[in-house]
Amino acid sequence: MPKHILIVDDDATVLTALKDALSTAGFVVDAAESAVVALTMIATRRPAIVVSDVRMPDLGGLDLLTELRARAPDVDVVLMTAFDDMPTVVEAMKRGAAEFLVKPLDLDELLKTLDRVFMDRELRRRREPGPVAAESSCSLVGRDPRMIDIYKIVGQAAGTRATVLIRGESGTGKELVARAIHMHSVSAGEPFVPVNCAGLPPTLLESELFGHVKGSFTGAVNGRRGRFALAGAGTIFLDEIGDTSLDFQTKILRVLQDREFQPVGSDESHHTEARVIAATHQNLESMIGARRFREDLYYRLRVVEIVIPPLRERVSDIPLLATHMLQRAASALGLAPAVLSPDSLRRLMEHRWPGNVRELENCLMRAVVLATGGVIHPQHLSISSPSAAQDAPVPSLDDLEGTHVRRVLEITEGHKGRAADLLGVSRPRLNRLIEKYGLE
Repeated sequence: MPKHILIVDDDATVLTALKDALSTAGFVVDAAESAVVALTMIATRRPAIVVSDVRMPDLGGLDLLTELRARAPDVDVVLMTAFDDMPTVVEAMKRGAAEFLVKPLDLDELLKTLDRVFMDRELRRRREPGPVAAESSCSLVGRDPRMIDIYKIVGQAAGTRATVLIRGESGTGKELVARAIHMHSVSAGEPFVPVNCAGLPPTLLESELFGHVKGSFTGAVNGRRGRFALAGAGTIFLDEIGDTSLDFQTKILRVLQDREFQPVGSDESHHTEARVIAATHQNLESMIGARRFREDLYYRLRVVEIVIPPLRERVSDIPLLATHMLQRAASALGLAPAVLSPDSLRRLMEHRWPGNVRELENCLMRAVVLATGGVIHPQHLSISSPSAAQDAPVPSLDDLEGTHVRRVLEITEGHKGRAADLLGVSRPRLNRLIEKYGLE
């Protein structure tokens, strides 16, 4: 398929030189001496890429970019200018330019840019995402066997009012699991009230949860209802329960035992129907041994226990998580969903993710903002190179390779040609991998 380019520049010398050079390089090239002429031309002869000067009379390159985004959103735009000023570059990228080049142009740089943009177009065509699904506040994603077990426990716990203790490293998605339990319970219509126990000093935490009466402490000019009162018959989610004081733990224990609490400064007890779900990244057993966590509270909380594995232990879920997160990011930012290049997916699979799922989501959100052309490349990912984590234990490379090949085959619905392209391997190499891992 011919690679069709339209060059737009009011300088006839530049226009002729670029047309000759790109035609020699094998592109199909049209030329327009103004943005107005260019807009007329694309109505009948649609290029894949428009390469335009920024500063032109009548209609400049930035305005041409805006018009093209409205009239021909499938056309990629590369802007060029002799004036390397930051505001123009920022505005160009903000409006959706695929690239911004500075004159005098280096022909090799221009050719590399055009090759990259055409490659991005092909990746978008092959991996066109489906429509963004309506987002739930309790979306759990993953096919790792341990995640499947968690889904089962979520379903079982949702059918009861049992207290649940969720354990896992920071960023693994403990609140998402708590929300999933709540949203699948008979109390789904009641409030879900999260409280970060590590974010408040003990006195304020007690007031936050149980409320206070007027004059109970300095600054309490009015009485206030606490989170337990606001939750009604819903769910109180006590995040980082392991970071609380022993005195506070005693008060929570009473709530779990007697279903009662007292606002700060009050002698009156209040009844609660709220279900308690707690979470922690701490080793509670060690804390009990060090007398920093109440053993009786530990057993009251641990009626149902859910342990979320860190992301580095479920690497096979990364492609699925990344696709889900890119759709969410696109929806949040008002952009078309971006896709990952094969090298980017490989980099995501190799990273150790100390911040777990939260780190992955932040990384991809940033990449969506920085990526041009709707394709995320390794330079858009704010993660260290794989060598930085070589000293850490890693899963078997064979396991990761087999899982990755299987996921790509699932994504391409068994199409070996597309799968080979996404994996960056030849068809014979793909066939050997399929045979090696029994994926036929």
